[in-house]
Amino acid sequence: MNLVENKKNSIAFYKMAYEGNPRKAVELFVGETYVQHNPAVKDETEGFIEYFERMQEEYPEKSIEFIRCIAEGNLVALHTHQTWPGNDEYVTMDFFRFDENGKICEHWDAIQQIPKESANENTMY
Repeated sequence: MNLVENKKNSIAFYKMAYEGNPRKAVELFVGETYVQHNPAVKDETEGFIEYFERMQEEYPEKSIEFIRCIAEGNLVALHTHQTWPGNDEYVTMDFFRFDENGKICEHWDAIQQIPKESANENTMY
């Protein structure tokens, strides 16, 4: 496994999909199969494409910042900061599994809204 390439491709894939071109992201970075574990997104590539096309249509002003990217074996983890309309902010952690051809074939994620107030002064990053 090429960890550097997988990290680069994970970020490119997610950024491209998030910013409104999920079909191209799938064409460039996804393998023959794609297993989706997010319960809000239908399984396989068409479900992924439909979800991100709808998000782009409904929320074109959203933004994403990639805070961390960690790779081990055939897995890549992304730690992101997302800002949605109304300054609604989220921390996300996405995990991608790569197949033997260096293509994304599986995805898991966890999302947490950043609260307006915190019991400590540390950021969520």
